[in-house]
Amino acid sequence: MIKAIVLLSGGMDSLLTAAIAAKECDELLFLHFAYGQRTQDKEQDCFRAIAAHYQAKEASIVDYRWLADIGGSALTDSKIEIDQHPDGIPNTYVPFRNASMLSAAVAWAEVKTATRIYIGAVEEDSSGYPDCRQSFFEAMQSVIRLGTKAANIRIHTPVLHMSKKDIVLKGMELNVPFELSWSCYKDSDAACGVCPSCVLRLKAFAQAGLRDPIPYREQS
Repeated sequence: MIKAIVLLSGGMDSLLTAAIAAKECDELLFLHFAYGQRTQDKEQDCFRAIAAHYQAKEASIVDYRWLADIGGSALTDSKIEIDQHPDGIPNTYVPFRNASMLSAAVAWAEVKTATRIYIGAVEEDSSGYPDCRQSFFEAMQSVIRLGTKAANIRIHTPVLHMSKKDIVLKGMELNVPFELSWSCYKDSDAACGVCPSCVLRLKAFAQAGLRDPIPYREQS
């Protein structure tokens, strides 16, 4: 039996990752992190809805508020204005976030005897975060091999080299419930439509010739 931990933010990338894991694995354990992000409550609602949809055996939310406490990111500090057109690494980068989250996932995988960890990182057509690069995940794989008792836990990044358009199209192929996901960096009732994450999402649906099912704020 293949048992997997799925890191699930509630966004469209991790949603498709969950759908792929559901096809490839026998038992799913979903993991979400509350780290003081601006849309934390909305993301948790999406996490619970997606976990129910894919019938996760367990769904756990980890309190990682210390990531907000240390600051340094526009995602966790509303006083920092989100870069609309970032040059280089965006200021929505949360310092070493994926490494911190993978560490928690590996610990849980050891306890639960899970042999796979799925994470919906995207390198090809996304943010430019350094912890979304293939080289980063290869390095983390070495850390897991050297630093765990089980030494058999593998990181799976099924959407890493997909474009956002490809993610939408593959999601439609797998009947992914995109209406349960959320990508906006700023708002929770209706997506702002202008933050970098919204722009990428809207562009992806437009390129795929489809309508995004989540609500957006009216733009003046």
